[in-house]
Amino acid sequence: MHQESRHLAPGTINLRLGAVRRLAHEASECGLLSADLAAGIRRVKGVKKLGVRLGNWLTPEQGQALWQAPDRERLKGKRDRALLALLIACGLRRHELAELTFDHLQQREGHWAIMDLSGKAGHIRTIPVPDWVHGQLNEWTKAAGIEAGKLFRRVSSAGRPWGDTVTEKLVWHVVKELAAKIGVTKLAPHDLRRTCARLSRAAGGELEQIQFLLGHISVQTTERYLGCAQRISSAVNDRIGIEPLPREEESPIRAK
Repeated sequence: MHQESRHLAPGTINLRLGAVRRLAHEASECGLLSADLAAGIRRVKGVKKLGVRLGNWLTPEQGQALWQAPDRERLKGKRDRALLALLIACGLRRHELAELTFDHLQQREGHWAIMDLSGKAGHIRTIPVPDWVHGQLNEWTKAAGIEAGKLFRRVSSAGRPWGDTVTEKLVWHVVKELAAKIGVTKLAPHDLRRTCARLSRAAGGELEQIQFLLGHISVQTTERYLGCAQRISSAVNDRIGIEPLPREEESPIRAK
């Protein structure tokens, strides 16, 4: 009831309930909690999920406009172009992007890839990197004079790289600032991960390969990202016979 009063999502509430149930089980095993009380805690039901949240995503045109929005003549612009290209084309999470190093980038089968990236809950995955994205990374690192360590750094107001990494908060601000520049509001970095999934699927990508790309344990999670069950473009209710006729075919209705 407390979690629901905070208007948290069902998935968040159920995740926290699961942690409490596990704690009760461990406490019972260690003799710190009576078996009856632990059993009562485990019987608490989770919250039902009503419907599926599709979230937000970009069209191919919007995605291209977003990563090309930064000024490539400035060092910060080169960094932001590479950063956005990775988020959109490779579906990285914010913390994954902040942790990227030169050692992660390797060639396999004649193709660039991010190797052995530690993602959510410590799951390891390999992410193919398109040649054009690697080109953006090269442009940034050569201009910044970075040859080792983390791939992304802060850029001072004087246009010089400093520090040894970027923060998740910086990634958030880059996405919000440049999304507003192309006229897209309420866009979060995770929406670019969802964009990667949807554009890959629209381009003919296999569901299993998209699951590998995003690092999902369950294919059902990937399907939720894609919104497979519901089509927004060319929707079933777009043409149901009650649409207005083209202007030249409309029959004028005279008032009586």
